[in-house]
This record gives sequence, C-alpha cells and structure tokens, in this order.
Amino acid sequence: MDDEQQRPADHGPLAGFTVGVTAARRADELGALLQRRGASVLHAPALRIVPLADDSELLAATKELLDQAPDVVVAATAIGFRGWIEAADGWGLGEALLARLREVEMLARGPKVKGAIRAAGLTEEWSPSSESMAEVLDRLLEEGVEGRRIAVQLHGEPLPGFVEALRAGGAEVVGVPVYRWMPPEDIGPVDRLLDATVGRGLDALTFTSAPAAASLLSRAEERGLLTELLAALNHDVLPACVGPVTALPLQARGVDTVQPQRFRLGPLVQLLCQELPGRARALPVAGHRVEIRGHAVMVDGVLRPVPPAGMSLLRALCRRPGWVVGRAELLRALPGAGRDEHAVETAMARLRTALGTPKLIQTVVKRGYRLALDPATDSKYADA
Repeated sequence: MDDEQQRPADHGPLAGFTVGVTAARRADELGALLQRRGASVLHAPALRIVPLADDSELLAATKELLDQAPDVVVAATAIGFRGWIEAADGWGLGEALLARLREVEMLARGPKVKGAIRAAGLTEEWSPSSESMAEVLDRLLEEGVEGRRIAVQLHGEPLPGFVEALRAGGAEVVGVPVYRWMPPEDIGPVDRLLDATVGRGLDALTFTSAPAAASLLSRAEERGLLTELLAALNHDVLPACVGPVTALPLQARGVDTVQPQRFRLGPLVQLLCQELPGRARALPVAGHRVEIRGHAVMVDGVLRPVPPAGMSLLRALCRRPGWVVGRAELLRALPGAGRDEHAVETAMARLRTALGTPKLIQTVVKRGYRLALDPATDSKYADA
C-alpha cells in the first residue's frame, strides 16, 4: 500500500484535521490525546506563568486574611497554592497562615490542587471531579454567598466572571495573587497560530483557560487581525473550550464556542471527535464516497493527504458539486497563484494524483473542471 494513504483501521476520527492548542499547562497531554485520534496538532502557548516581581500585593492579601478570617478559601492551581505557602514562610507568616487555613472551608479546583493542599498538612472540604472553576462557582452560589468572606487564589489574573458572580451574590471577595499570566517570551509560535487560523489552515482551535483566550484575542488586535480572527472562528475554524469560564473572553467578542459536558481534557477531545467529522462534507462522486476533511480526503474510507493548493481547488469544486468551474475562478481560489492559469493545471494534476482516483474530477474542454457527481444525485445539488 502507498505510504501516503491509510486504510480505515489505520486512522482515528480526527485524521485529516488540524487542531490548534493554546494551552501553556498540560499542552503535552492535550496534544497527545489529539494525535492519538489522528489529528495534526499546531501548538503555541498563548501565555507563560511568571511569579510576581513585586509580592507586596500577595503580602497585603495574606495579612488581611490573618487579621480577618475568611469563611471560604478557593485554591485554583497547585503551583499557585504552593507559591503562596512558600512566600508566607519567607515572611515568617507560614505557620500563622496554615493555622488560619485549618479553620476555614477549603475548596480545591481539582486533584493537583488537592494534592498541594494535603502536602501542606491541610484538608479540603470539597473538590469537583471536573477540575472546573465553573463547578466550584456553582457550588458556592447554591450554598449562598451573601455576607460571606471568600478568598480566591487567582489564576494569574482575575478570573473572568468568577469574582464578579460571587460579588453579585453578595460575597466579599479577597483576591490572592500569587503569579501572573504573561505573553510568551517567544511570540513567533502565537503569530504562526494566528496566521494559520485566519488562513483557515486549522479546523479547530482549543482553549483550556480564559487568560489564554484573552491573550490570543489581544495579540490579534495588536496585529490588526482581530476582525479576521473573529470571522474565522465564527465560520470556518471551530473554537472549542474546556468549559464556560474559559469561553467568556470569546463570547464577549460574539464568538459561539462548543464545550464538553464534563470540563476536562478527555471530554474536550471526544467532543472534537464528534464535531469535526460531522462538519466534513461527504459526496457520492464517480461511484466513490468522497469526504472532504481539513487537509486530507477520505475516498471510500481511505485517508489521502492532499497539498494545500489541491484542497483549495477541491473546495472550490465542492461549493457547486457537479457544476463546471472555470479556470479563472479556480485560479482565484489558489493561494498566491498570480495570473497564470497554468498553475491551475499543475495543482489539478497533483490533486488527482493525491486522490488516487483521477476520474473523480472531470476536465471540461475549454471551460474548466467539475466533480464527477453521480448522476442519481445531480438533481439534489442542482440549485446548490
């Protein structure tokens, strides 16, 4: 068998699709889950975690909590919680802080945070199985927060919607800033990810934190690409968020996202396994079933990678299946092809070779090319 194709048993549900990953933490885990299911992955951490250069804010928040006990402490990240305890030790306040935390209700966002709490000799009251701050928020609001004093270890920057929702419910919220999210030192990968999104080189873009989504939008705005990015995410590139809090910066810009019911990486990947194949167009062509994916085509269940120029031509032909598309229109569909219609012939020859079944695309002399749509289905697409 040709190395360039795979039989149905050899590929996963995401084969032929390219997925962008913006995560800084757990990016390797998410990338591995996607690749295991056949996806090509483009990773660009939209953020980096840095300790506070000036810890005066953290010191002030710690002293405030020692002076006046909170009712609840929410620990959002393991690295942040450990950093807080270590900083308190450095100020000679470590034992006092631990004594205070033993007196209050502690909520941990997930297993890693729970481990950090227990390593400090403390015990959490509750932790969601979803590792979601949204579920922590739901629990607090269901219990009622009016008149309660709640300390929140911040996620690098104020959690979008989380603190506001608590204050709207009548709580007094004390933020505990341990570290900040900053743009990555090397902005090159983020710019390449933005270019790929705007150029429709991605099929989906994943977000696992609200700060990462906000950071990517901010970088797009700096480069004058925000309008194009929003257009891509609203029409061609599927934005997938691990949960509703993560989605808030995108929703504020009018972008609808998909989210799994359980706010974890595994369910996020499973959601993409359902959504992306469901968005792929399948057509009966010359007696074959042709399914057009991001950078590959399934021909009768066999995955065939196609060069970018070929995919551009194929998508142009699929917009009006069975209709003749002229060379001039196909030339406009080719990225950076210029004015030479010979470029269409060259790209078409490569496309036919990649598909492995030349008769899928017919040449119509002096007019252009058409998909050889099966006659029985021609009428279905006549008004497409």
